[in-house]
Amino acid sequence: MRPVIGITSYAQDARWGVWHLPAALVPLAYVDAIEHAGGRALVIPPATDDIEQTLDTLDGIVFSGGADVDPSRYGAEAHPETDVPQTRRDAGELALMQAALGRDMPTLAICRGFQLLNVARGGDLVQHLPDAVGNDIHKQVPGEFAVHPVEVKGGTRLAGIVGATPEVTSHHHQALGRLGDGLVETAWAADGTLEAVEDPSQRFVVGVQWHPEAGEDAALFEELVEQARTYRTRRGAR
Repeated sequence: MRPVIGITSYAQDARWGVWHLPAALVPLAYVDAIEHAGGRALVIPPATDDIEQTLDTLDGIVFSGGADVDPSRYGAEAHPETDVPQTRRDAGELALMQAALGRDMPTLAICRGFQLLNVARGGDLVQHLPDAVGNDIHKQVPGEFAVHPVEVKGGTRLAGIVGATPEVTSHHHQALGRLGDGLVETAWAADGTLEAVEDPSQRFVVGVQWHPEAGEDAALFEELVEQARTYRTRRGAR
């Protein structure tokens, strides 16, 4: 059987046909990336109840992109450019993140998920990156992905998956500030922005600021699915 990979969902208004309603949704690219890598994708709506029951159905998890994490979650006041908080999503995903890490479940954290991982581990965020680096190369055009190289630290798990200087696809205006407990820096953009972290104490916990599902970057999903397959086998043996 294919390992089941959960994807956290966006929680926001959406339009389709004549309808305009609040929705739990994910871009199909996440689903396709997991399916093409050999996994079975399962979309997870945001909730704080029955977290353990949710995780019982999964072999791995992707924390997806989306709106900014509420600054109150890391003890900061909101910057004028920070998104309106999505309280339901923040609460549900932080609970899910903590529980997944507690199980040593294979975890891939993407863009917002990357930032959420840092917050979950006690770190904080730079709320508006242009204030810090003086440019907006990571989000040049709203609604369009930017493409730029990153430098990956040799000897890291990430380097073994994507290589030393991959081209990545990104769209963000925030970045990691103070690094969370147990996380190790693994990749940077040319302007010094931290682009990836991992936790070497865990089976597979990798966070990237870019969007591998939107580019030609199947390797991260392939590794996640392989780790999830091993996790499933070991869980079944207990």
